[in-house]
Amino acid sequence: MTETILRPSPISASVDFSAEGVQHGFLRLPYSRDDSAWGSVMIPITVVKNGDGPTALLTGGNHGDEYEGPIALFDLARTLEPDEVTGRVIIVPAMNYPAFTAGTRTSPIDKGNMNRSFPGRPDGTVTQKIADYFQRELLPLADIVLDFHSGGKTLDFLPFCAAHILPDKEQEARAFELVKAFGAPWSMKMLEIDAVGMYDTAAEEMGKVFITTELGGGGTATARSAGIAKRGVRNVLRAAGILKGAVETSRTEWLDMPDGDCFSFAEDGGLIEPLVDLGDKVRKGDVVARIYPIGRTGAEPVAIKAKMDGLLAARHFPGLVKQGDCVAVVAV
Repeated sequence: MTETILRPSPISASVDFSAEGVQHGFLRLPYSRDDSAWGSVMIPITVVKNGDGPTALLTGGNHGDEYEGPIALFDLARTLEPDEVTGRVIIVPAMNYPAFTAGTRTSPIDKGNMNRSFPGRPDGTVTQKIADYFQRELLPLADIVLDFHSGGKTLDFLPFCAAHILPDKEQEARAFELVKAFGAPWSMKMLEIDAVGMYDTAAEEMGKVFITTELGGGGTATARSAGIAKRGVRNVLRAAGILKGAVETSRTEWLDMPDGDCFSFAEDGGLIEPLVDLGDKVRKGDVVARIYPIGRTGAEPVAIKAKMDGLLAARHFPGLVKQGDCVAVVAV
């Protein structure tokens, strides 16, 4: 069986990852198109390095309609000074830059979902090329990885930081230490319903300490959710020994998503009526939402019931749902 040899990434970095100090630059991906024959996708990046120490890779905008991460990371990129750092911090506030500038979950160029595109391809679509660069160039540099998420336009979450249950219990324990240090109001032992092709999985399979967040939703940020992100990223860097200073301790409540019964999906589309709010306690069998058919009056709504005891950790955000949409997530 012959080994597949991948061609070099077409992306070039205008920063030197080994250089000391602060560098602001771009990851430049050639992209020929109708309005720019020799055009490029220019992904902003900052590298802050001071001496020897761990490397943190910090990313936001994996999905382009999630804003707490980009807010926290654009702010960190402009304020982080080398004398605060021992080691290296690589900051990419808008990982899927085309999606971020369009305000969409997936790329407007190729409809690529960055978080389902790993390991990527150097000769693939624009999204696959970006994923490939992270897979082969950036992730190997990192010791810890923090990838910010929130609910985007279609979900709303309790603000939490999360890590996954892993086969390597030492790797898992280090991740949950950073989750605790992040200091979100909630901390989650997270179950993914669709883990194939995820950035999370790529990082974890390399042995990296990976944590993530869900910090709200609705396609916007709030002062509270942005503040949680800005404080949390600095706490993670402090806990990792990269940033000077003590972790700002705050109370967090731990949640668990133990299995697929956490999730409720719409079997029919229509108008959704929430019957419980985020953070409310529910019992197995409780009706958490109703979906009204919208084609005629007088029709009975469909009840969406909790499949387990817990509290409502996430909900569908827009008022109309489609068949197959996730409408509620219950955590323990």
